Amino acid sequence: MKRFLSLAEELLSYILSFLPYRDILRCTSVCRTLRQTYLSSSELQYIVEIGGQRLISNTDHSIPISKRLQLLRDRAHAWFKVDTHPLKIVPITRSRGSRDKIVAGGHFCFWNPPRDTAMIFPVLSKPSQQSIRRNWLPGTLCSAPHSHNLDVFMDPAQNLIAVAYAVDHKTVYINLGTLDGDGVHPQAAGEKLFLSDDLENSFDMTFVRLKGFGRHIALSRRSNDENRTSLDKVWQLQIWDWKYSTTCSSILSGAIPNGSVDPVDFCFLGNNRLLVITDNLNLYSIEDMSQPPELLACFLMPIPLKLWCLPLIDDIGYGSQLHMQAQATTCTSDPIHRLICLTVAFTQFSTQIFIISTRIFFDLNETAAAIPIPWQHWGPSNTRIFRYPFHVKIHINGNRVLHTLPVDMRDSQLILQLLDFSPLAVTNRRGLGRVVKEPSTAYITADTFDKFGESLTTSLPYVQVVFSNRKFDSSRLRVVWIDKDRIYMLTRLPSSIDRLEVIDIQSDLQSGVVSTS
Repeated sequence: MKRFLSLAEELLSYILSFLPYRDILRCTSVCRTLRQTYLSSSELQYIVEIGGQRLISNTDHSIPISKRLQLLRDRAHAWFKVDTHPLKIVPITRSRGSRDKIVAGGHFCFWNPPRDTAMIFPVLSKPSQQSIRRNWLPGTLCSAPHSHNLDVFMDPAQNLIAVAYAVDHKTVYINLGTLDGDGVHPQAAGEKLFLSDDLENSFDMTFVRLKGFGRHIALSRRSNDENRTSLDKVWQLQIWDWKYSTTCSSILSGAIPNGSVDPVDFCFLGNNRLLVITDNLNLYSIEDMSQPPELLACFLMPIPLKLWCLPLIDDIGYGSQLHMQAQATTCTSDPIHRLICLTVAFTQFSTQIFIISTRIFFDLNETAAAIPIPWQHWGPSNTRIFRYPFHVKIHINGNRVLHTLPVDMRDSQLILQLLDFSPLAVTNRRGLGRVVKEPSTAYITADTFDKFGESLTTSLPYVQVVFSNRKFDSSRLRVVWIDKDRIYMLTRLPSSIDRLEVIDIQSDLQSGVVSTS
């Protein structure tokens, strides 16, 4: 040990830089020499900051590391003192029935199924980001004869639009195009993806989910076989590597849990893992797309529940040239250490939420697939459950959760609350907010009237901060989103023009109005 500590400080710093961030922090408590080495090294502190905020660095190395470190810390701290008054206000004209979503790169998009129209535009574009602005009129999303559209997926980071459609209410295809033009996507294996023809005629064309991440696109649907009872319906999930093949060999299926009318939900965890959400959480490897997905583990839920996964704004880097250009000077979420949010469906008088750390889906042993993992072995320490006796607007990004809270029992006015689950949140809050480490217990139920349920105790730590400097009308606030830099709030106005407010946590831009035309 004496020989090691007698090395030059630069060499000590170099050796320590190969350690995970937690081990670096442990070394600082061993002796004064290692602590001084850490305090003198911006590189070691940067490694700790990146790891502790659960990020992956894509930063341009021409920026001095001390500057990058300070920017990281300042941005993290800025989330604890957000001014909830808007930096920008974006008027949005669209018809009722639209499906709204903030997607990667700060874009807003919507698809209106009844009118078959769609739009995408940048809300607050930055020079380093790929910006796309386009309107689709009726009949232009898909021009195939005798077809109707089932779902639309847009990814501006890859300039991709995928449109799932059915021809003659029978055969389903997925068109692969570019957001900024009318041609086939240049990286696509073909013009459209073909579904497996197994049970082609028995699947419902109404209940379809289309999602994508990186090289993967997946479509979930449920059966509509009249010979099956409501308790005997099946779901099917097909996954494509859309850059490599137009056909699908990667297919999952099973019984729809709890008599639900919806197909099962699912979410991508990085490039090669897929979480399928039935009444339990089933984790699959989708690395080899020539084979059916490989079951890695089944995580049992404490009671049978119908769960929905809250859509994520995917700022994870997945290797495309456009995406890496867009993220050239930023950090993105680490898919191994982020959060997912599962909400319990069909609860009339309350909101029930499972916040789960994705680390549990990557820290597996070789025998994990052999035996389902009981809730008691994975859930309490990797989850935080919240139950509110009211409806909340909620969204999640990286390790942060944003949701609304009522000001009083009348629920007429709302304020915002932020929960930061990153390990360094306690440090970066700099005295703001409240640290919550103690376990909490919530009663979770699967039925509408709370007759059948179970009290569950969970303990995933977080820092809580309430933004009470502004109140929102609960009758007009439709939805909230959060990404790594901003908060977005969509408000319904009495006219046909809605209002999208953009709250930038750290910006010197002047406030104003953005045009959507």
